Amino acid sequence: MTTATKITYTSTAGDLEDFHRRFDTALAKVRATAGAAFPNLIGGEPVAGTGEALDDRSPIDTSLLLGRFAAAAPADVDLAVGTAAEAQRAWGRQPWQERTAIMHRAAELIRERKYDLAAVMALEVGKSRLEAMGDAEESADLIDYYCGQVEEADGFVRTMARITPVERNTDVLRPYGVFVCIAPFNFPLALSAGMSSAALMTGNAVVYKPSEEAPWTGLRLAEIYRDAGLPAGPFNFLAGRREAIGDALWQHPGVDGVVFTGSKAVGLRIHAGISARWIKPCLMELGGKNAAVVMASADLDAAAEGVMRSAFSLQNQKCSATSRVYVDRAVAGPFLERLVEKTRAIRMGDPTERDVFFGPVINPTAVERFERAVAQARGEGTIVLGGERLRGGVFDKGHFVAPTIARLPLGSSLFREELFVPFLAVGEVSGLDEAIAESNAADYGLTAGIFSAHRDEVERFFDEIEAGVCYANKRSGATTGAWPGAQAFCGWKGSGSTGKGGCGPYYVAQFLREQNRTVIEM
Repeated sequence: MTTATKITYTSTAGDLEDFHRRFDTALAKVRATAGAAFPNLIGGEPVAGTGEALDDRSPIDTSLLLGRFAAAAPADVDLAVGTAAEAQRAWGRQPWQERTAIMHRAAELIRERKYDLAAVMALEVGKSRLEAMGDAEESADLIDYYCGQVEEADGFVRTMARITPVERNTDVLRPYGVFVCIAPFNFPLALSAGMSSAALMTGNAVVYKPSEEAPWTGLRLAEIYRDAGLPAGPFNFLAGRREAIGDALWQHPGVDGVVFTGSKAVGLRIHAGISARWIKPCLMELGGKNAAVVMASADLDAAAEGVMRSAFSLQNQKCSATSRVYVDRAVAGPFLERLVEKTRAIRMGDPTERDVFFGPVINPTAVERFERAVAQARGEGTIVLGGERLRGGVFDKGHFVAPTIARLPLGSSLFREELFVPFLAVGEVSGLDEAIAESNAADYGLTAGIFSAHRDEVERFFDEIEAGVCYANKRSGATTGAWPGAQAFCGWKGSGSTGKGGCGPYYVAQFLREQNRTVIEM
């Protein structure tokens, strides 16, 4: 294998045979280290935590204990915020060139360790090999891309105009202070690295809480920052249960901002509650209910392939996943036939195995949510494919449900509610007018896709759809596959908070506030 080998969510470059050999080696190494006890890290020091220990188990096989993590409690939050605030003073004064150099080194370390990182993620959250490697590669690219924004802006320092001959005016973007970074399970490295690195390289300190379903990946990120040369203190790692420390983190008076990826309900609660004394920055990506539109002129094979890949990769547990389809009724029958055929061909099982595409959902709560959606769909429409727990062999060891396609009336709430399980709602529409109207009826506005042979339909879709990440005729994933510097990942409406998304050119500046400096020359 050469250093040119690279895997994204939509493309693969390099020797896959060598990739699988290297992944197998890393997987064996990671499995051999499973079951250890891990502390929190505050100020670079291990802290046992005062909460009940958190067992990290694989959703593939719940008997596999990946690690036992010291669970933080509010007292640990208080210590971490205080430590971060103290460390931020020196970190924020450090030249931006030194901060970005450390972050570039972190990106290099991710690339050096990407097989181990991918193996951890595959076991911890049930990602396929290729999805897990894409997560690792994206993490490194995000850090480098964000560093580039600081470098291109010369550290966000700009000379301004003079009103009088004796004054010198400078505009500076400066860090807020301490950011709480709360990450989800589904992209446990990429989202954690993207959010935290942007905060760190701009001079903020971070108190980081990974998902309680993915603390091992989060700890690996903490180790990468440490090994890259980040001083002790600006980055603090707290594992813990959301009900124990979630509110304590964002409600802490020493916190200056929050960067969060998760559910709309939680995000809205944080946004409404954090600004009691003054308005604090809340940078949030809050999920999606992403629509794909299939027009009568579409290449139906490409549409079916794109929808299948987008709906069932990572078991639909992506904020960007296609979870509803509006198909022109003139082609609904043949489109569904192709979609069902391609979905039946999915290889399901242990996603750490070679060529397995579809693995488990993350936990029993997700299984219950799936079962409720299926029961509702049976009462309102027709289950075209799936609709059951997967049984036998490996399926009995973890949280496995079948990829499911339901044909439903447009009024069903299953077209509106984010489920985060492998359930795809398909509805028939009379044309583009109805397709756009139905797509926009949901509270969410993250991603959307259209399949059409007519440029005017595509342009109208882009102009009228209420979503931040839009695709046309994307066979590799109808509504998925955003990459740093290629597709800004911006949520509209209930899918975001700032109108400027990760992976895009305006993200990093949001971690800074503006200060103008006028000096009268003597």
